[in-house]
Amino acid sequence: MSDTRDFDRVLWRSRRGMLELDLLLVGFARDRYRALSPALQDAYKELLTLDDWRVWDWLQERTPADRALRGIVAEIVAFNAGQDAP
Repeated sequence: MSDTRDFDRVLWRSRRGMLELDLLLVGFARDRYRALSPALQDAYKELLTLDDWRVWDWLQERTPADRALRGIVAEIVAFNAGQDAP
């Protein structure tokens, strides 16, 4: 799949059924996705397959993210806080 098609698909899938998640994920995908390592890109795509409420709780730091997704969750949280990821 071409990089442009992959990016377009990820950007589209970042639009969720929950406005609050849209606000966190669309900007992150638009501004940071292409700069992520392939492993973090894969983790982001996996995150997009999950239930909105689960992802929302992780991004609000109410519950810890699954171990395999902690890195991408930290990247998204840091991006939306205006910081670099830890």
